[in-house]
This record gives sequence, C-alpha cells and structure tokens, in this order.
Amino acid sequence: MAQAATELVIATVNNGHMIEMQKLGKHFEQANPDIKLKWVTLEEGTLRQRVTTDIATKGGQFDVMTIGMYETPIWGKKGWLQEVKTDAAYDADDLLPAMRNGLSVDGKLFAVPFYGESSMLMYRKDLADKAGVKVADKPSWNDIKDLAAKIHDPKNGVYGICLRGKPGWGDNMAFLSTLVNTHGGQWFDMQWKPQLESKPWKDAINFYVDLLKSYGPPGSSANSFNEILALTNEGKCGMWVDATIAASFVSDPKQSKVADKMAFAQAPTMVTPKGANWLWAWSLAIPSGSKKVDAAQKFVTWATSKDYIQLVAKTNGWGAVPTGTRKSTYASAEFQKAARFAAAEKAAIDSANPNDSTLPKSPYVGVQFAAIPEFQAIGVTVGQQMSAALAGKTTVDAALKASQAAAEREMRKAGYYK
Repeated sequence: MAQAATELVIATVNNGHMIEMQKLGKHFEQANPDIKLKWVTLEEGTLRQRVTTDIATKGGQFDVMTIGMYETPIWGKKGWLQEVKTDAAYDADDLLPAMRNGLSVDGKLFAVPFYGESSMLMYRKDLADKAGVKVADKPSWNDIKDLAAKIHDPKNGVYGICLRGKPGWGDNMAFLSTLVNTHGGQWFDMQWKPQLESKPWKDAINFYVDLLKSYGPPGSSANSFNEILALTNEGKCGMWVDATIAASFVSDPKQSKVADKMAFAQAPTMVTPKGANWLWAWSLAIPSGSKKVDAAQKFVTWATSKDYIQLVAKTNGWGAVPTGTRKSTYASAEFQKAARFAAAEKAAIDSANPNDSTLPKSPYVGVQFAAIPEFQAIGVTVGQQMSAALAGKTTVDAALKASQAAAEREMRKAGYYK
C-alpha cells in the first residue's frame, strides 16, 4: 500500500523570490515523492503576526516558517526553533559570515538564509549625468539631498527620491533606524533607556521629513518596499535607498522600464558610517512544535542550497538568483556578469555588523532593530508616529515625544528598569 504523503505547511512572504520558490517546489516534490508542499503566502506584516502567534502558543499550524534576523536569535534562545542540521554537501561554511552569525545562537544555526540583504543607494545614472553630478561610491546624505533637488521634476513624473514611509517596524523603521544610526543615534542606551528625543533622532527625522516633502512623491507615508519598487520600475524615482535585493528587480528589463539606466552605490552616511546600512535575511526555520521535522529539514536545506541557486539560474538566469547568502554565488563569473550590482551588494552586506552598529555603545544586537521581544511593539508604535509626522498630521517633535513615552512604558513594563 502506498504511504500517505507528508504534507509540509510552509508560511512565507509574498516577495518575488518566494513566489519563485513555490513554482520550483515541484522539483523538490519530484525528488521527494513522499512529501507534499502546502504554501501559505502572506503580506509581510500579516506573516509576522501569524507566525509569532503560532510559535508563542505552540499552535503547530506551520512546519516551516519564513522568519528574519530579528526573530531567529530570540526564538532560538527560547527553544522555540529546531536547530537546523546541515550535512557536508550543504556546506554551511559557504554561508556569508554576517548571515550565518545573525541566524545562530551559541554557534548553532536556528534558521537558514533564503536570501540576504543589506541596504544600498539605487539611482538613475542618466538623470545624475544630465545634472552633471557624479555619485560617489560612498555618498553622504547631503550629497543625496543636493542631487534630489537637481533631478526632482514632478511635472514630468520624476521625483528626486523615494523612501519608505509606511508604518511598521520592518517597514519605515528599518530605513529610519539606519538613518538615525548614521546620524550618531541609537534605540536604547546601555541602561536600556529609549533615546527617541535625543539630538540624532531629531536631526535624522527632520532631515527625512524635509527631504521627502521637498523631493519625494506624493503620499510617501503609504509607501514601503513593494510600492516604491513599482514606482522605480516605472521610471518615477530618481533615487531610492532600500534593500539590496531590489537591485536585481530594478535592473531586470522584464520588470523595469529603466533597467539599463540604474546604477548602485553604498547607503549614504551622515555623522558616522556605523549602522548606515541594515542587515537582514529572510530565512527558513522549523518550529520546535513541528511533527514533521525530518521532512522540514530536507526542505529548508534544499531551498537554501547551492543546488537551488543553480536551479534558479538554469530556469530564470543568473540575474534572478536569491542573493546575499553564499560566498560561492559571488564567486561565480556568470553571476558577476548578470548582476551589475553584485560588488556593491556584497560590500554592503560585509560592512554591516549587528554587534557594533551605533556610535554610542548599545546593549542590543541588530542594525535596524534591537533583537529583544519588546522591540516589535515599540517599533510599530514609533513607525505610526513617524508616518504621521511625514504625512503632516503631527510635528516631528510631538511624534518623537509620544514615541519616547510609549517606548519607556513598554520597557518599564517588561522590567528593564524601575
């Protein structure tokens, strides 16, 4: 009698690379006829809520979860995730150190990176050339503001710069945390006191609101990654600072009207280069409550393997492979040829250090977040305030004051200080 197939329920995010993984999942099923894949694809914010609730309540709804660098160290420490067991063929030493370290607790891997990213500047070289500006490999935010002013041409549907404004700890706050870092700021000082009314926060948020009000598209407070990606691909953004993963989409002529005009540089800096570009990996993890651990291990190692990268390259070309995870990808001559952004992306990832990302010493790990359970709630609240300031519904000072009060309340309630 044929054995009933094991059904793996996989929770994932609706990003391009993940959608591709679902299409290629049939190759995994062909190689493992006893395993069936069932996909639950969700928008980023919804995904986070669903998997967080499921794992905290030991709901057991999912066998594989797509989680990030924020959740992995916290949940791994709590014993909520299975350690990912890899074999010699998987070659864990090939994983980029920044990625491997960000997904490990005490040297044990609790999630494997499906794609990794930092942040970078993506810009229209044709518009910069026309304005007579040569963009440096490591620009300052003042350079960016000057260029935005020169290329901003709303009458002809081109905005000087597009940046995230949609509220969320992984939406606008991912970007804004890096802007605050490079202005010399931090989320918490060594006593875990929130620093939201400090000078670097005020400087950074005022700079951001002025920049987007002057040279951004209308309705910026509703834009996050996917919205700005669409605008950029339409040729409407002169510059965009966001996830390095976007480079593969904006330079793809099948998706972008300005693919051949895009150029890449490091994320801009202000007072310090520390923490100017974020570090993130969308990763696959197995909740400790899963009853199908062996099948899940098989799947997560398949989807993050060198073979999977080769499969995507063969199917869609080297320009479409998930990046930011393996040294071997960057060593590939075909990849370097297909991905004009490869060198800038790797430089950004290698320069990000989640253990030393702020000018003043900080007690937390993370570049664009603090890897503590309370951060999610704080980041969401602050994100809403920043979005309101950007939309002109409140002042920057009032938004930061309300943010500080909310953050202090959370930290006190959690027992960080009396």
